[in-house]
Amino acid sequence: MRIHSSAVVDPAAEIHSQARVGPYCVVHAGARIERGVVLESHVVVYRGTILGEDTYVSPNAVLGGDPQAVEFDPATPSGVRIGARCMVRENVTVHRALHEGDSTLVGDGCMLMANSHLGHDCIVGNGVVVTSYAGISGHCKIDDFAVVGGFVGVHQKVRIGTMAMVAGWSRVNIDCPPYMISAGVPAQPHSLNLVALKRRGVPADSRAALKSAYRILYRSQLNTSQAVERIRAEVPLTQEVLTLLEFIAGISEGTMGRGLGR
Repeated sequence: MRIHSSAVVDPAAEIHSQARVGPYCVVHAGARIERGVVLESHVVVYRGTILGEDTYVSPNAVLGGDPQAVEFDPATPSGVRIGARCMVRENVTVHRALHEGDSTLVGDGCMLMANSHLGHDCIVGNGVVVTSYAGISGHCKIDDFAVVGGFVGVHQKVRIGTMAMVAGWSRVNIDCPPYMISAGVPAQPHSLNLVALKRRGVPADSRAALKSAYRILYRSQLNTSQAVERIRAEVPLTQEVLTLLEFIAGISEGTMGRGLGR
């Protein structure tokens, strides 16, 4: 264990012997720092925060701070759990959950770029990238391998699907479907995210099926239920197409274009 002499570490914090805590860091009681974690200078880790193995945290990040919710009781025992091999860059803030026993969750292999914010009760999958100055409001869900561009604002209870990309400067107030690039104010699907699909090894036939489904959903004059019916009748139901249809069904069950807003 390497703890700089200027760091303030509560004796009740759990710090692995192979972790490193840099100058002027503050680690509160009830925080857990696992093997291989590196905290550079001036990082604050609050109680209830767990940092997974080999996660790197740049200067001035604040992890596990109280939610920005007027009804929140600071005595509530909640937390933040960040997975293994994540990159948390300068000035990132991740807030803990609102309710007792709950945690804001970040999966493995994620990158939270400089000055990005993750609000309370968010659930972030594996391999997600949140770009600089993006603000993710509370109760959002970002599925595996999605990318949120710079300066994007995401409304509460929005879901961003797997392998989706949200273009920079977009305003996201409804769910962004998987496998697609959404952009604009407000953000709307504009095309397939072919770069992500190829990187993740999605076969060519599945990409073609997704392209057909995209055209029916977003480039025809059909309403959502008609489009889904036509997709089921005409498009090969690959796993990716089924995932897309399940996502669309979730939106329909929610309110205001947000499947989590039930």
